[in-house]
Amino acid sequence: MQFLLNPYRKYCTRIAFSANSQISRFARSGKIENARKVFDELRDKNVVSWNSIIAGYFQNKQPIKGHQLFDKMPQRNIISWNNLVSGYVKCGMVSEARKVFDEMPERNVVSWTAMVRGYVEEGMITEAETLFWQMPEKNVVSWTVMLGGFIRDSRIDDARRLFDMMPEKDVVAQTNMVLGYCQDGRVDEGREVFDEMPKKNVISWTTMISGYVNNNRIDVARKLFEVMPEKNEVSWTAMLMGYTQCGRIQDAWELFKAMPMKSVVASNSMILGLGQNGEVQKARVVFDQMREKDDATWSGMIKVYERKGYELEVIDLFTLMQKEGVRVNFPSLISVLSVCASLASLDHGRQVHAQLVRCQFDVDVYVASVLITMYIKCGELLKGKLIFDNFASKDIVMWNSIISGYAQYGLGEKSLKVFHEMSSSGVMPDDVTLVGVLSACSYTGKVKEGREIFESMKSKYLVEPKTEHYACMVDLLGRAGQVEDAMKLIEAMPFEPDAIIWGSLLGACRTHMKLDLAEVAAKKLLQLEPKNAGPYILLSNIYASQGRFHDVAELRKNMRKRNVIKPPGCSWIEVEKKVHLFTGRDCVSHPEHPMIMRMLEKIGGLLREAGYCPDSSFVLHDVDEEEKVHSLRYHSEKLAVAYGLVKLPEGVPIRVMKNLRVCGDCHSAIKLISKVMGREIILRDANRFHHFKDGLCSCRDYW
Repeated sequence: MQFLLNPYRKYCTRIAFSANSQISRFARSGKIENARKVFDELRDKNVVSWNSIIAGYFQNKQPIKGHQLFDKMPQRNIISWNNLVSGYVKCGMVSEARKVFDEMPERNVVSWTAMVRGYVEEGMITEAETLFWQMPEKNVVSWTVMLGGFIRDSRIDDARRLFDMMPEKDVVAQTNMVLGYCQDGRVDEGREVFDEMPKKNVISWTTMISGYVNNNRIDVARKLFEVMPEKNEVSWTAMLMGYTQCGRIQDAWELFKAMPMKSVVASNSMILGLGQNGEVQKARVVFDQMREKDDATWSGMIKVYERKGYELEVIDLFTLMQKEGVRVNFPSLISVLSVCASLASLDHGRQVHAQLVRCQFDVDVYVASVLITMYIKCGELLKGKLIFDNFASKDIVMWNSIISGYAQYGLGEKSLKVFHEMSSSGVMPDDVTLVGVLSACSYTGKVKEGREIFESMKSKYLVEPKTEHYACMVDLLGRAGQVEDAMKLIEAMPFEPDAIIWGSLLGACRTHMKLDLAEVAAKKLLQLEPKNAGPYILLSNIYASQGRFHDVAELRKNMRKRNVIKPPGCSWIEVEKKVHLFTGRDCVSHPEHPMIMRMLEKIGGLLREAGYCPDSSFVLHDVDEEEKVHSLRYHSEKLAVAYGLVKLPEGVPIRVMKNLRVCGDCHSAIKLISKVMGREIILRDANRFHHFKDGLCSCRDYW
């Protein structure tokens, strides 16, 4: 009979062993329900089976179910109790772990060490220390856990005393001590411990190298790196990040090329480092060569593009992420949204908004502010206002966004109205608010209101006027023709006026033909920004309009001598989720050039019939009249509008952006185009919005 039972017992043992392995495997992979099913179907459950399923519940953050099963165990051993303590520790429930620890019928060194570890991981170092000294016996793990607690609490001297007391020091304890010294900035003491280590592993070497890196001793780190007996992925990455963090990108690049294995972390660091160094194309090469990419890879590449002004590339990368099914993380969504605002890419902006809604990020005040700004800059003021109105708890940034938005649209009355509502709601205006409301007064000619707000900034709003506020006032007075008053304000400023202030004055002088003050402003501007072509162009046009062609020639000569180049005007329009860029006179390279030319011919005929006459005062004065007219016809904003008329169906607004201020001739022409073509055209230039409809502009020709 004994002979017959043995094979059966072995067979049952094999079944139980196999089932226990399955339970553990399912639990580790997060399939706790499958693990439970295997456990429930097991006829002969032993203590190992119970321990496995209970540990599985704790691994999957279901401590209540784990403890309930523990209470049902027909028999327990010390491993069962230790599992329960460790399970609660892993779930961050140190109080529950201590209750179980206190109830244990017997404890071993594993029990004590688990409880000490729980206190350390929760930052309760005093409690850990008290329990540690109560331990009846300690092993090298116990000592190392307590050592890590002191280091975590920045008690490096206590850690060193404990380290010296340790009867046995393994490589983990010694490496921890090196780490502690390095984190405390005591790298040389860390090096002493490192040099005394009888045996070092790759983690010890990497810890010492990272210590030098984090304490800005990169060259010492590199020397140690070179003599490492073996290097792993982490070692290479630590050295690489040392170079990128201190800005030594060329050294980082050479090391990166030599790396036998390029980790995702290393590649991500290289992308950011190259991007910050302005080597955007190299950063993209690294990105494209990566076999695996994580969230940080995509967000890093987007950040590089955004910070370096590669806005179209941000949109392209965002589109690629969607095609590949990559989930865009929060920082990337905000970056893309900012670019959408800059490019006025409404379609992509709406997509990002939809993703923010799906992730429930849109309830965040900061996100709402960015959304408001995006819609306003895309010409959707009403949508921006809707988000603003629907948000109950408005912060200062939201108020500022809508006040500045109304200002940019030339809606001074509404901007002032919101400003007063803000004050009434108990939100105190800041310096940004006052820039917005003063700009609104400037764009709409509200001199009296602007003066009152400016003069009461300190007394009523407790805001000290800064350069930006003075610039708004100079612009306000200059636009209204009060150029002498603007000059007096500049002279009375408590600090030196900057280029923005002199630029505002020069623009006013051109509008109102104040040559004497124009020369003063231009000379100041040329001192502050000798490479800026703007002052030369404005002063040249003022001279030419008064027949002073000798002075015009002299200015041009100085421009050539100083190698000053006028930045080209460019405009862009989004059609079918693609941004189309136009520069003056150059649309030949556009694949739909013939259609654009035909539309320009059609528009030209309709404008002539409507009485339009090109205003050649907005073209350089040393070309003949026919060439002036030809030049005006191919201004970038007109090319973009023509393309919009070709591609966008009737009823859809044509949204055009320009990098410079729109010229007077284009403004007059686009007003007429909106009338003769029956289209709504929204133009955003460097300063503000112009909303054209039925032959009128929202700026009321005051711009």
